[in-house]
Amino acid sequence: MTARELTVPVSLTGPDGRLNPGAVGWARHPLVETTGIGRGPGRSWGRNKRWEYWSVITPTHFLALTVSAIDYAAVHEAWVYERSTGRSLRHGATVLPQRGVEMPGRLDAAPARARARGLALDVEPSGELRDGAAPQVRLRARFPRASFDITVSRPKGHECLAVVVPWSANRFQYTVKDVALPASGTVTVDGTTHELPEGWAVLDHGRGRWPYDVRWNWGAGSGVAHRRTIGIQVGGRWTDGTGQTENGLVVDGRLHKIHDELVWEYDLAEPLTPWRIHGGGLVASFTPFYDKQSRTNLLVLSSRTDQCFGTWAGTFTAADGETIGFDGIEGWAEDVHNRW
Repeated sequence: MTARELTVPVSLTGPDGRLNPGAVGWARHPLVETTGIGRGPGRSWGRNKRWEYWSVITPTHFLALTVSAIDYAAVHEAWVYERSTGRSLRHGATVLPQRGVEMPGRLDAAPARARARGLALDVEPSGELRDGAAPQVRLRARFPRASFDITVSRPKGHECLAVVVPWSANRFQYTVKDVALPASGTVTVDGTTHELPEGWAVLDHGRGRWPYDVRWNWGAGSGVAHRRTIGIQVGGRWTDGTGQTENGLVVDGRLHKIHDELVWEYDLAEPLTPWRIHGGGLVASFTPFYDKQSRTNLLVLSSRTDQCFGTWAGTFTAADGETIGFDGIEGWAEDVHNRW
């Protein structure tokens, strides 16, 4: 089934705070306004989730930051991984009750910021919005022993994948997955600053109301293969049965939407063995070399994540019959279980 494409701005919620049926669908640009999350008579306190997650992969480092607000808590993280040595520096903060966090109601409408003990995070868009997104975003993180300062560029005409996923009128999610964005900047570890070779950034912008217990897969990759810029965006489990998917391939800035649910084949007991993801014209393998494991257990709030970094290879057959090959595309594939 082909889901409806959104082409004009729309509000995620109606006046009663419930899901606006007119927002259900997918878009090539971030068109959905989400200020109704957490407001109004249907606000469902405790179920509202808002976050900005950015990941940057360069030839020398992996970097990531998360700014999030989940009603009863603010949960943030910054991470630096040094590829040559395998050294990993991570600092997380769970703030109860939620405070010290700023998040816009629409992507790039204002900065997102987080302040917690030992942690400062800033996501700062700049320039006049085009197609609903800023042409540049500055990512800054500061935590014990490390910091980074990255500028992400969105090429003119670059398309993302934005999707509104409906579980029900009271449980729904708006996600923007933006892949294959050029990124450059610096990272500082133990007082030494390194100029980073140009890499690729990926955004996960989320706003919605979630069930308490949920599992998902997410995979992303960015790079150049056969003289074409390729962005891979695949997901699974959390969208099953909703009529929506978060699957697509971005080729030279143009989104090829995959409407099918994909088959994920991997062994969580041995997550560094190859993964296979296929369906909807996509036949992909993912070969991981590093598993970033995260475990949180705060009784009512718990999380388990295996985010495996590695290399994508495969083919995609587009709707017009063209077969697009890709190999050597770096990124990740993950398995997550949250009770939140």
